[in-house]
Amino acid sequence: MAKKKQIKHIAIAGNIGAGKTTLTQMLAKQFGWTPNFEDVENNPYLNDFYNDMQRWSFNLQIFFLNSRLHQLINIQKGSETVIQDRTIYEDAHIFAPNLHEMGLMSKRDFENYSNFFQTLKNLVNPPELLIYLKASVPTLVGQIQKRGREYEDNIRLDYLKRLNEHYNNWIEHYTDGPLLVIDIDKTNFAENEADLAMVVEKINAQINGLF
Repeated sequence: MAKKKQIKHIAIAGNIGAGKTTLTQMLAKQFGWTPNFEDVENNPYLNDFYNDMQRWSFNLQIFFLNSRLHQLINIQKGSETVIQDRTIYEDAHIFAPNLHEMGLMSKRDFENYSNFFQTLKNLVNPPELLIYLKASVPTLVGQIQKRGREYEDNIRLDYLKRLNEHYNNWIEHYTDGPLLVIDIDKTNFAENEADLAMVVEKINAQINGLF
């Protein structure tokens, strides 16, 4: 019997407040995977961005792009299975286009950023399983308020709504690898053990080759 190929990279995608970090922590514990988190605490642009999006949008997106590229290179070099909180694709397909459409990133900066992303994308592999946490805006707002991060106080509803539209469009056309969509409006894995067990069962089915 052929030896099963080791999965090296699982990624969790989803809007602000969807529960990516919580699920990353839970699955890392459940499967013995190494978690990679978004570098929120050490991000030098985040507070400035939420106070003046137009001034800091390009700087913020470049910081995220570099941070996630660094993670991906380490995943490819390493030997363990890594679960990643947010993907390099979300910066390029959701956040940067949305900022550009809202007039918060100039055409010149957006084109520069997009070209840079396309160059970097050729250097790394896509995740072997992408888990998308799909949630409505009211669910996102409730979870954002519950965690009480000060820099998220200024997030507007229309901003979350636009991000959701970009997310759903991206996922609808995602073809880079296996995809698992979890409806957060109906799945409370953070507080309900049965819901978490259902998510784990679906992931097991995926990574055991039942694509």
